[in-house]
Order: sequence, then C-alpha cells, then structure tokens
Amino acid sequence: MNINLKKAILIKRYKRFLADIILEDGTETTLHVANTGAMTGCATEKDTVWYSTSDNKKRKYPYSWEITQTQNDHFICVNTLRANQLVEEALTNRTINELHNYKTLKREVKYGDENSKIDFLLTDENDVLTYIEVKSVTLLGDGSISKQGYFPDAVTLRGQKHLRELMQMKQQGHRAILLFAVLHSGIESVMAAQHIDAKYAELLSQAKEQGVEVIAYKVSFKQDISNIQMTLVDALPVKLAENVTD
Repeated sequence: MNINLKKAILIKRYKRFLADIILEDGTETTLHVANTGAMTGCATEKDTVWYSTSDNKKRKYPYSWEITQTQNDHFICVNTLRANQLVEEALTNRTINELHNYKTLKREVKYGDENSKIDFLLTDENDVLTYIEVKSVTLLGDGSISKQGYFPDAVTLRGQKHLRELMQMKQQGHRAILLFAVLHSGIESVMAAQHIDAKYAELLSQAKEQGVEVIAYKVSFKQDISNIQMTLVDALPVKLAENVTD
C-alpha cells in the first residue's frame, strides 16, 4: 500500500476524532483522527504527523492523520481503517502463511449470536469456512528499549464480544482466527494487555485453548520523500499473558 502524505508537527490530540497540527509553512490547523482508541504513545506533542488530504469538499476537515513518526523515530499507523486494507492486500497477495490457500473472500459478513460482522470470511476448495477477526496493535510497552506490544490499549467490550463469537464459530466446526495487525515499527511481539483489560486476556486464553488460532503480522514502513509504503510482511510471536507464550 502506497500513500501520498505530507508531514506536520503535532500540537495535541484534544478530542476523540480531532488533533491540532502545525503545517510545514507554519500554519496551525485541525485534522481528522480515524482512531477511537487511547493512542497511548502515538500522540506525543512535537511528534511528526504524516497526513493525507481528501478532495471531498463536503468534509469539514480535509486532512486525515495516517502515521505518527515518533521522536524515537518509530513509525505508527494510527488510522485504524488501514489495518483491514493491509490484511486484505496480504490475503490477495497470498503472503500470510496460515491463509494462503483459499478460494473466495468476503468482507463484513454477519455471524454469531451477538450481532457481529466478521472482518473476513474465507472458503477453501473443500468449502471449509475460515472466520478472521483483525485487531490493530499500536501500544508499545514502557521503557526505552521495550519491544513488547500490547492489545488492547483500553478496555474493549467489543473485542471481548468478538472473542466469544470466534469461539462459537470454532465450536460449530469452522476455522476461527484472530489476526493482530501490528502497526508499530518498534514492536517485536504481541501480548494480551492483562494490566489493561483482564477480561480480554482471560477470553483470549480461553479462545486459544478452544482452538481459535491467534497470529500476528507486522507492517513494514518504507519512506520515499512524500510517499510511505506499508506492507504486512513479518510474522511475530504472540504471548497470551505474562509468562504464557505460544
């Protein structure tokens, strides 16, 4: 995925969907933030903000925050809409080892008993169904040398629901996968954030025990002046909770 972007300096993210920035010409303006999460470590004052521009004249805020370049020179994709796009690109290119052998792909299919929509539904040559739920990982652990990523970055009732739905699909005889899309260049492994959402960590362990596959793939960032290429390429280890590794 190649995106044409411009850069600015972050003043602050002061509302859930808005942040103030300083453009390269010194102008201060507001941009849209397509991220409902806490964005811990992704929105520090004076970080570099890489933003896209919309041609839609009906938009109040034409700029959208895509990537943070931190003062430690980490790249973080903060636009959560990109995660599914990156995963779909990887599925199409057959670069996810666990998911390269499929026949059809559908998006946003209703499933389960809790009124959910699965991110991707695959079928193979034998018509076996594979349900894939995608979660973005951007939270890096504390400490200047930490490479541990965590999910979630805030209590997520929606995420808990999705784990229950995946377990139900597995119980019905289907294949069920939770795919962590790691959107932070500094993260080298993913762990359930038990210290943030203990219930989610518990459900994730239960899901793994019941046969739900839990995998993680990391995005690589390549910068060329105003273009940044993002590709989901590297498989990472997943740790379900402290001292529990798979």
